[in-house]
Amino acid sequence: MSQKNHATVAVTGVTGALGSRIAARLADRGVPQLLVGRRPDRMPELPGAQRRGPAAYADASAMRKALEGASTLVLVSAHRTVRRLEEHASAVEAAIAVGVDRVLYVSLVGAAPTATYLNARDQWLTEQFLAGAGIRHTVLRAGFYTSTPAALADEEFVVGGPAPTGRAAFVTHEDIADVITAVALDEGPRSEHDGVTLEITGPEALTLDEAVTRIAAATGRPYRYEPETLEEAFTRRWRRGMSGEQIETWISWYQAIEKGEISTVTDVVPRITGSPATPVSDAAWWPAPNTARGTAELGRGRS
Repeated sequence: MSQKNHATVAVTGVTGALGSRIAARLADRGVPQLLVGRRPDRMPELPGAQRRGPAAYADASAMRKALEGASTLVLVSAHRTVRRLEEHASAVEAAIAVGVDRVLYVSLVGAAPTATYLNARDQWLTEQFLAGAGIRHTVLRAGFYTSTPAALADEEFVVGGPAPTGRAAFVTHEDIADVITAVALDEGPRSEHDGVTLEITGPEALTLDEAVTRIAAATGRPYRYEPETLEEAFTRRWRRGMSGEQIETWISWYQAIEKGEISTVTDVVPRITGSPATPVSDAAWWPAPNTARGTAELGRGRS
């Protein structure tokens, strides 16, 4: 039986938790890939994959060179900066310039111009740019990661934040990667996913206390959630060494949960992958405490 010849897919963010999973799944399916990023030496070695770079999103020339030969670009959003929209736009324009046919953009559930979570505002801006860029595209809005509360915990396994009653439909990296892989494999000149926004969520909306309790049971570690006021949340993080930008970003993450902006549960995972979304208790991977972006500074404290 002959194997299908797949078009080449370029994947960014492959040194991260999500991009690496997407690339591994595509490699398992025999899809030729271009792994694109700033640190080719840190990229995984996968069958049928070429490492391309160094190529930062804002470096238009390097991105054009890195994307040459790709049919589809999986664009995993960059870390938040004051120029994230410009960086994303530069990457998309580079893809268009070298003949990439479509972009699969990894955004965030709750993306909106006035979203409470600051990262979601930048994502909405990129979605709007894509809508007018003249290229086939699919927006894949990922819910808040199931692993994030564990990564936000301190050295005593306490997850503290101002979200005592709100809910979130936490979703695993694996489920997100499975959805994106399925969409990437829907090849051809047209796809039912063209121009569509897919909101990828877990199977239920949980409070942080419920989610953290399940994380504790799954890991056998004494994770617990402790509510904070906004003032307490700011003061604790500032005194322990977190930057002002990271404080603002993480407090807005908790506030988005409290306001219910990411509590909607969708059927995207089972509908696209054919398998049910993974509950928190069954997640395949848990990070260590104090490993969320910016929280590693907390152990050092301020002088």
